[in-house]
Amino acid sequence: MNSIQVTPPMLFAGIGIVLGLLMIWRAGARKARTAANAARSGARAVSLVGRVLVLGGLITGAQWVVITYAADNTTLLLGVLGVPALFTAATLVRRLTVVSDAPRRKGGHR
Repeated sequence: MNSIQVTPPMLFAGIGIVLGLLMIWRAGARKARTAANAARSGARAVSLVGRVLVLGGLITGAQWVVITYAADNTTLLLGVLGVPALFTAATLVRRLTVVSDAPRRKGGHR
């Protein structure tokens, strides 16, 4: 029987090939993960826009029904028009208010 002899150049070449394949595999996995994240965020944006449009349509429909058929009931009219406006205002104020407690990075006070 012949024994297999591995010389140092063969060993280094084998390690190099394995490391090269590992790097190629990781780069492919990284690209796939980046593409999946991009697709997921795009789908999130489309899904969010769809939900906003459906909810806006439902609120508008409810308001239209109340204005059309119960225009003489002032309390109901104010409730149907006022409650969605309050939720919208609260959401917009929260999103558009800029509050920063982070310390300044370069230098002191201004």
